[in-house]
Amino acid sequence: MQSIESRLVAVGVLFGTTASLFASEGGDQPTLFTGDLGNILWSLLTFFVVLVVLGKFAWRPILSALQKREDFIRDSLAHAKHDRDEAERRLKEYSDKIVAARSEATAIVEEGRRDAEVVKRRLEEESKAEAKANLERAKREIVIATDTAIKELYTLSGKLATELAGRILRKELNPHEHERLITESINELQEIEAS
Repeated sequence: MQSIESRLVAVGVLFGTTASLFASEGGDQPTLFTGDLGNILWSLLTFFVVLVVLGKFAWRPILSALQKREDFIRDSLAHAKHDRDEAERRLKEYSDKIVAARSEATAIVEEGRRDAEVVKRRLEEESKAEAKANLERAKREIVIATDTAIKELYTLSGKLATELAGRILRKELNPHEHERLITESINELQEIEAS
């Protein structure tokens, strides 16, 4: 196709130069502005031939190439806009995910704090309850030990008093009498201590 265009342009140039040679045979060097009607006709004819040749073989391919380039640019812009919109959508989606992840992490941390506070309170309550139970048990053991010690003291005191009384009276008491005297002594000591 390129060779046909170049041939037509060469024919047009050759035709134009031969036309100007025929026109110049009249004497003076003709120019386009001399007012020679033949020269004007040949120039117009050459112009229209070049115009037709260019229109048929040059402008259509040029316009077609320009149209293809325009379509390519338009498609590229549309594709770029689509890619940009997609990127913005993904960026917004990722931003939303990051915000959701941050809020979820904050919620998890808060839940952990609340759980730790609950465990702390529960441990404190259990420790207090255990300490109170230990204190109560210790008080009971002290009361029991005190009561046991007092009973042993009363028993020992009663035995000593009985032995002392027996020595004073110089007589030996029988076991039944001995037990009765011990019980009476214990009761008297408890009455004295109570008052």
